[in-house]
Amino acid sequence: MALIDLLPPNYKGSEPDVQIQAALNAQVQKLMDAKDDLLLQLNVQTATWGLDLWEKVLGLATDVSKPFSFRRSRIESKLRSQGVTTKLMIQNVAESFSNGIVEIIEHPALYSFDVKFIGTLGIPPNMDDLIAAIEEIKPAHLAYSFIYTFITWDKVEAYSHTWDEWDALGLTWDAFETYKEDT
Repeated sequence: MALIDLLPPNYKGSEPDVQIQAALNAQVQKLMDAKDDLLLQLNVQTATWGLDLWEKVLGLATDVSKPFSFRRSRIESKLRSQGVTTKLMIQNVAESFSNGIVEIIEHPALYSFDVKFIGTLGIPPNMDDLIAAIEEIKPAHLAYSFIYTFITWDKVEAYSHTWDEWDALGLTWDAFETYKEDT
């Protein structure tokens, strides 16, 4: 809505008033856009230039060469890892990096645990930061390993594609291993 529309109707007939209100309207719009952008920085998932501030508050090193999604994962991981380390905490941290469901399998007798990626096929991106986050929160005496999920031949056969249809998809082997049809 233009500012001139908020004034009494007789102002619309005055060219100087219309010009002044148009100039003010442009400035008000800039302020509204700046306010909207500032509000976006309050949420890790929508922050852009505010990621630097999140990282500073949480004591994380800022690496502007990494994509926003990787930086957001690290920030969310740090936010989720406050307090005593539990199985659920490790799961939450891992899920913030994998964007999928993760299962933590404990092996108390072996002083270890597995991080099994269930909701993501293949190796999730940003594994280096996930490893760093787990190293930071896990008890020092525990070892861990990752279990990745790839497409199985049973799943391939369930798609009922011929080899020519598979070939027509033009998938690389890596893309084939993580293939999932939209349902």
